[in-house]
Amino acid sequence: MLEKTNIKERNSVVIRFSGDSGDGMQLVGTLFSNLSAELGNEIITFPDFPAEIRAPHGTLSGVSGFQMQLGAKNVFTPGDKADVLIAMNPAALKVNAQFLKRDSVVIIDTDSFHKADLEKALFSTDNPFEELELNSVQVVAASITQMCKDALEGIADNKQALRSRNIFALGLVCWLFNSPLEIVEKLLSKKFKKKPDVLKANLLVLQAGFNYGHNIHATVSTYRIETTSHKKGFYTDVNGNKATAYGLIAAAEKAGLPLFLGSYPITPATDIMQELAARKELGVKVMQTEDEIAGICTAIGASFAGNLAATNTSGPGLALKSEAIGLAVMAEIPLVVIDVQRAGPSTGMPTKSEQTDLLQALYGRNGESPAVVIAALSPTDCFDSAFWASKIALEHLTPVILLTDGYIANGSSAWLIPDLNEYPEIKPPYVNQEIKEGWTPYLRNQETNVRYWAIPGTENFMHRIGGLEKDYNQSVISTDPDNHQNMVHARQAKIDKIADYIPLQEVSGDTDAQTLVVGWGGTYGHLSEAVEAIRKEGKKVAFTHFRYINPLPKNTEEILRKYEKVIVIEQNMGQFAGYLRSKIGGFNPYQFNRIKGQPFIVARLVEEIVKIIEK
Repeated sequence: MLEKTNIKERNSVVIRFSGDSGDGMQLVGTLFSNLSAELGNEIITFPDFPAEIRAPHGTLSGVSGFQMQLGAKNVFTPGDKADVLIAMNPAALKVNAQFLKRDSVVIIDTDSFHKADLEKALFSTDNPFEELELNSVQVVAASITQMCKDALEGIADNKQALRSRNIFALGLVCWLFNSPLEIVEKLLSKKFKKKPDVLKANLLVLQAGFNYGHNIHATVSTYRIETTSHKKGFYTDVNGNKATAYGLIAAAEKAGLPLFLGSYPITPATDIMQELAARKELGVKVMQTEDEIAGICTAIGASFAGNLAATNTSGPGLALKSEAIGLAVMAEIPLVVIDVQRAGPSTGMPTKSEQTDLLQALYGRNGESPAVVIAALSPTDCFDSAFWASKIALEHLTPVILLTDGYIANGSSAWLIPDLNEYPEIKPPYVNQEIKEGWTPYLRNQETNVRYWAIPGTENFMHRIGGLEKDYNQSVISTDPDNHQNMVHARQAKIDKIADYIPLQEVSGDTDAQTLVVGWGGTYGHLSEAVEAIRKEGKKVAFTHFRYINPLPKNTEEILRKYEKVIVIEQNMGQFAGYLRSKIGGFNPYQFNRIKGQPFIVARLVEEIVKIIEK
């Protein structure tokens, strides 16, 4: 066994936990990311779930992974390749061999690397490292299963010992990164506070894993990530779905309205519903309905009654909700529709991430049915995006479709708990007694093009709205062709006017660059890192990333026409590039598109962008 000789000081390190879907890799990954966040590291995580509910044990299709990058500063992605891999079985090693750096550390449980295990993972020899040509890696071969049994002898049965293997590995990783166990022990105590026997077993195994590394000096070196000073406040590790839920709660608080969510479970959006359902003490109301259509229809009813109303779903559910979104457009009531995009079409790859619902969000309804579309940039930005989606919906009486994706929804990063005093007020355009004479339900504020909102039960403002076209002046049902055209224009003008209330688009990078990289939504971290890598090579490039998509920021055309070369990069076949072409005459950008259900690889982005710069 190799002896430890030094501590590597690193700006960032990438670690990947991997094993069967029942091995608890997501749990230990989350625990280690929470630990890192509390120690002051910047982190980005990427949980990589198998699409199968539970594939046969030890097979390639059942491998579950959790990758994270932690660093002192400027951590934008979970990393391309891993410095450290924990492979709990041969299948995990085989699936993740492609993600290993040269001289990386690989921790394995030798008790799961027997001949039968190797055969399940389709190895043809008894030396998996040689077969995979992993000759440069440092292997920490530990009898993890047996050591768990030894640590828990007389305390827990073999079943509990097997369940604790992941915690032993976590203890070993804590030693590897010179991380204190106290924070992990606190996190475990919170998770298993109602199961004292399980907690006791996990704490013993955690210490055993740490001691194993310390006693045998398991690898040539351990890692230390220096922390930097951050803005003072309370930090935590938050994933995109939880941040989205918190953003809705914050918006309801600022608006002084109750929050209602009508929803139906669907991967990878269900966690939003589950998080909100647990927040009853904040007055949140959640209704789990029988299907997607019922989910959005209950939300529309709650909105009509005066709630901040939302519904969450993924691509297939957004398709089912399309008719009801049209109803909200026609009735002009506020609604937040959260679409956590996943690989499609149809059921597709439910646990994998794409950006393929953009055109559906923009146009996937019958008739001229304009709605606001916003795309969150990162796990923590899901909070701000949900807040602003709610603010726009409530102040402009419109459906707002918030696009996140599986990558940022399940991924997490360190988050400074925000001060709500720093967020603006939300002021819906309520009716007032001054306009009761001559008021009709679609009477509009001439400055904003928004109708006035009369909550049912408001004295002197009895009214009826619905899905049938209404007369512009009288608000009664109308089939007059000229009136219909007038109302279509009025609804579109209301959405267009929102451009006056959103920030101008910003550009970073080199001010004298001739090439502009353009992205939107959840690819922000990977594109940021790629652009910075190119600039460090001495090449000039600028970067802009879109959160607001419909309407676009008012200076969008000015920015895009400024550059000789514009490269639009997205995880679809070019939906945003096509949308920009439709909005800006004569605009013809370069494109780079990948639809693999996985995050971009930064090195590949750098290669493709440089090719276009050098053309």
